[in-house]
This record gives sequence, C-alpha cells and structure tokens, in this order.
Amino acid sequence: AHSLSQPIMASRKVCCFFLWLNQLGRSTCGQCDERLFCNCSSRNYRRVPTVTVTKVVTLDLSFNDITTVAEDDLREYTWLQTLDLRSNRIKSIHEWAFHLLQSLDLSYNQLAALTPAWFSKLLSLQHLNLLGNCYRTLGPGGTLSLFRYVTCKAGSQNAPKSQSSMYVMPCPTSHLLTQLEYLDLSGNLLTDLTLTESLCHGDGTLRNLRVLNVSDNALKSLSLISKLVTRLDKLVHLDISQNGYTSMPPTCSWPQTLTHLNVSGAKLRRVSPCLPLTLEILDLGHNDLTAFHSVALPALRELHLSGNKLMHLPPGWLFPSLEVLLIQSNTLNMFGPVDLQLYRRLRALQAGQNRFVCSCEFVYFMVWRWGGAVEGSVELTDRWDNYLCDSPLPLQGQRVDRVRLSPFQCHRILLVSALCGCTLAAGTLFVILLWKLHAVWYLRMMWAWLKAKRKAGNQRRRDAAGNAEPLCYDAFVSYSEQDAEWVEEFLVPELENSQPPLSLCLHKRDFLPGHWIIDNIINAMERSRRTLFVLSEHFVHSEWCRYGFILSCLTTIREYFSGSTIIH
Repeated sequence: AHSLSQPIMASRKVCCFFLWLNQLGRSTCGQCDERLFCNCSSRNYRRVPTVTVTKVVTLDLSFNDITTVAEDDLREYTWLQTLDLRSNRIKSIHEWAFHLLQSLDLSYNQLAALTPAWFSKLLSLQHLNLLGNCYRTLGPGGTLSLFRYVTCKAGSQNAPKSQSSMYVMPCPTSHLLTQLEYLDLSGNLLTDLTLTESLCHGDGTLRNLRVLNVSDNALKSLSLISKLVTRLDKLVHLDISQNGYTSMPPTCSWPQTLTHLNVSGAKLRRVSPCLPLTLEILDLGHNDLTAFHSVALPALRELHLSGNKLMHLPPGWLFPSLEVLLIQSNTLNMFGPVDLQLYRRLRALQAGQNRFVCSCEFVYFMVWRWGGAVEGSVELTDRWDNYLCDSPLPLQGQRVDRVRLSPFQCHRILLVSALCGCTLAAGTLFVILLWKLHAVWYLRMMWAWLKAKRKAGNQRRRDAAGNAEPLCYDAFVSYSEQDAEWVEEFLVPELENSQPPLSLCLHKRDFLPGHWIIDNIINAMERSRRTLFVLSEHFVHSEWCRYGFILSCLTTIREYFSGSTIIH
C-alpha cells in the first residue's frame, strides 16, 4: 500500500506544480461585490486574472487584451455562471476551458473557427454571443446542437463590400438547429438568394425559432422574406430593418405567431395590407411614408412612425388597441382633440420635432391638454423642447407651451361679431331715441325752414325788382281736428262772410295732396298774410299742431326779416 501511494502523491505534486506555474504572471482582480459579481473590465489584462473571493457567479473580462484562454484559467471559478469575454483579442481557446456556464459572450474577438469541444461541457448554456469574429462558418456538425438561445452573426470583418461572405453553416449541420430560438444575422450584406439557401429548408430545421434578426443586409424583396418566414410557425419577433426594399407588395404570408415586426430604415413610400394582422409592435420609422390610412391592425399596441414624411396622425380607428404612438420628426402641422379621441386606448405619445403651425387652436389645445390645466389619459413622453413652432414667422423657434397669443388673434371672428353686434345695438337704440324724440321730423322741418328762408330771400329780391308774387290768402288757420266742427261752422263763415270778406287757407281744403305736410304748412304760411292758431286743449295735445306751432316760431325769425307779422 505504501508503495502504491507514492506514485499517487507524486502525481498530485506534479499537478500542483503545474498549477503554480500557471498562476505565475497572472494578475489579480479585486473588484468583486457582495452579489458575487467581479468587474474586471478595461484593465489591460493579457491573461484571465485570479480573483480575491472564492465564489464568483458573474465575471466581466470585456475590453482587455486577452489573447488566449488556457485549460486551467477558469478552473478555480467553480460557481461561475456568466462569463463576458467580448472585445478582447482572443485567437485560441483550449478545448476544456469552459465549465457549466449559462451565458458566454465571445463577441468581437479574433476567432477564426469554432470548435465543438468548447461547448461539450456547457449543457446548461442558454445564451451565446459569437458576433464580430472572423470565421466564415459556425463550425462542423454538432457545434450548436445543444443551444437554445444563440446569437450567431458571423460575417467576415475583412470581406469586400461587393459580395456577401456569410454562410450560416454547412447543410449537414442544419438539422441540428431544431432547438434554436434566437438567430441574429444582421450586418452581413445578405442577399435574398443567400438567405433562401441558408434557411429555407423543408425539414423543419428552425421550427423552434422565435426571434430572427436580418437587419442591415442587402435584402430587397419583402415578398420573399414573408415566404421564407412563413415556415417558422413559432416566430414572434422579426427584424428586417435597414434593408434595400422600396415597396410593399399588396399581400404577404406571415406566421400566425408573429407579433413584433421591425421594417425601419428602409425606403418604403407606402404601406399595404401586406402587414400581418397579428402584430402588436410595428416599427416603420425612418422610411419615406407620406400617409398611413389603408391598413387596419386590430391587435397593434405600439406603433413607431418617427422619421417619415407624415402630415397627419394616422386614423385612430384603424388601431383600436394602440397604447403607444411615436411619430417624431415628420411634417406634422398640428393635431387636436378630435384626432386623439379616435385612439381609444392610447396612453403615450411622442410627436416632437415636427413643423407645427402655432395657431390659436393648436396652442390652446397643447397648453390646456398637457400644460397642467387638466389631467388626461394620454401622456407626452418626450420633452417640451421638442415641440417648437415652425410658423407663423414671429413665433418660429419658440416652445409651443410658452407661446402667448392675444385675444384679438385667437378670437378675431368673435370680437368682430361682438363689435358689429354692439354697433348694431347702438344704432338701433339711437334710431329708437330719434324716433321717440321726433328728431327726424325736426331735421326735416329744419331743412324745410332753411329752404323757406332761402326762398324768402329770393322773394325780397323779387320785391325789390317789382316781380313779387301776390299773396293768395289773408290768413292760414291752424287748428286741431278735434276743434274742426267749431272752426268750420263758426269761425270760417264768420271770417269769410265778413265785410270785407277774408280769404282763409284750410288744410282740408287747400293743402296739395301727395306733398309732405310740413311743406304744405310752410307753403300755406308763406302764401298767407297772417297765421291764425286756434288754441285749445285739443290743440296742445295735437302732435301736428305742436309741430306747426314750433315751425311758426322758427318762421318768426324769417318773418322779422321779411316784414310780415304773426297773429296768435
């Protein structure tokens, strides 16, 4: 027994010796916390360092100068679950370097090929990032057969821009991807043909794929993409942004499970019923869309339309379930309560960086709706600094919530209407007052008197020249109609039958029909030597008798100059 134990002890000593040699030249990272997380990033390590704690769950070694991962570099990390080695200069990894990891990031290194042995002990691996390396394939058969979530962007960094250098993997390996759920093929200049050859297999190779990212490639046909992903009957998230298509076909075929579609950064000018009705999140940002009014998406909850050329909000009735709308950096002039009322469930809106016309209605709506006056169900989730006036010119560049418009600018029609109403009311009251005070009659009487005065002046000139007109009556009798019986039966016979008889002017008998009564009164006074007023209680209460009396008072002045007399 003693002789057998000696080789064993010797072997242990040799192992310890090699471990001790391996520790030589390795740095120590002491940036560990109570959560068993060690942040050893950006410290210029050339080898995997040691740590000061015995149990490490998460180790961040990103942005260092590590070139190789040896067999024993990670042996002491027995609790390690997450290892981040991105952005180093790793060219080689020992076959047995990794143990029991759940998340491994090898992106942006200098790996030329993938070795299946690296992953042979990673039976619990769920997340693997292989982006930004130099390999042209994802390794021989069996390399990815155990993975559930894999990011496998594998385009050559040195490939010419004129052609694609992306090969997903050889066909003999494709049948081993049945458990793959996440696939990232972005930024590889893929063409339609490459994508078709890589993924369009009828054997259900990617039947469990849930997330597919083929953004930033050279794809040009939405129709071909839809035909391709139709076979992925568990696909939930599809990113086909930043590609070269300019139009959307009238109809497309999509998986019934697709809920998230990103078609941003293309050159689409219009949308069509090609969009799947099952979408819950749709990103059409940074295209050339000028309108969005032809497609109803009943399940859509989030819509991204920033960076287009839309002049109006899309009709809300097309999206009965919409909760979030992003429509920044378009050519919107304004929107109002009628537009938002059509969105029955909208709770978040971003509409800044547009060309707003700061009319009274828009400014009042924005300040009243989101300036703190009322609480509403829709919230502006971007800053007020993004809401600037583009016109009118005096307000250009001002924040919408700080614009102050005068009442005359905002209520011009109301003010003009009120002014016209007040003017009309004042005019009506003035006319009524004139009518009550008989001002019109007085004005006309004054005009008639002035004409009579002028006529009197002409009469004096004719008298001086010997061409005076003879007087027709001895007296003009002015009386109330209530006293007509006494005047006609007593006064007139008495005067006209006197010796010598007098010629009287009576309105019933001698006034010219069709002439204004004031003109008749003035003519009667002018053609009579005297004016006789029959004063009585009825005379005092008679309107026309009072007018005649007042007119006679005015005529007194004229008669003074003409030499006539007035009998009262």
